[in-house]
Amino acid sequence: MAATSSWRQVGIGLVLPALVVALWQMVASLGWVNPQVLPSPLAVAEKWVAYLLPLQPYDPAAGSWLHWAFSGELITDSLSSLYRVVVGFLIGGGLALPLGLAMGMSNRVYDWFNVLVQMVRPIPPIAYIPLSMLWFGLGNPPAIFLIALGAFFPVLMNTIAGVRQVDGIFIRAARNLGASGFTMFVRVILPAAVPYILSGVRIGIGTAFIVVIVAEMVAVNNGLGFRILEAREYFWSDKIIAGMISIGLIGLAIDVGMNKLNNHLLRWHRGLEN
Repeated sequence: MAATSSWRQVGIGLVLPALVVALWQMVASLGWVNPQVLPSPLAVAEKWVAYLLPLQPYDPAAGSWLHWAFSGELITDSLSSLYRVVVGFLIGGGLALPLGLAMGMSNRVYDWFNVLVQMVRPIPPIAYIPLSMLWFGLGNPPAIFLIALGAFFPVLMNTIAGVRQVDGIFIRAARNLGASGFTMFVRVILPAAVPYILSGVRIGIGTAFIVVIVAEMVAVNNGLGFRILEAREYFWSDKIIAGMISIGLIGLAIDVGMNKLNNHLLRWHRGLEN
């Protein structure tokens, strides 16, 4: 029954994208727009397949078939972007989580760091691009720095909010039962803050993926962002849209995965476990 409901949700979710594609195809077929400005969905799909497939025919002397099959630009660009997102997010989230827990639990730590955090937080990571290139040069380091910066604040702010929103009844009950500070943190505060933390992680990963595309347009010579910029220079509108669709599909896959992980980890919170 659950599987049927899940497939029904997928079907409903695909209705609107299908209508948009149909309308797009109709506009392109009727010649209402210049195909150089807005190519048809069929032209974009053709370019997307060419972007996915290997550039060279298979040569056994050059390596294994599996390596050749995954040598297309789209696959290598996607893996490069995902690598930067994962490394940058682990750095940014790994720094934000302990700081957020400390700021949420200790008023003294909060007072020390809050002004600095609130001053730096509104500055978009894109504004750091010139400095990141001066500090780290070109390549992965500046891109990873920008991604870590973009992922840092969503995780930090949600962690602080999660710790500070713990119901006082739980804390008083734990104290009355003689819980130590460590037990209070592990058994009461941290579990109650987990939903907020996971929401911050989900937002942080989404922000990291946005930042990596921008960073790849200026600091590296591969990745989905770089390929879109390259296509723009040659006025390959079909490849630009194919790259954008690839970003959207990867982003959707990441969000679906995070949503499933959240649902699994928070089964106890929703009362789904015995």
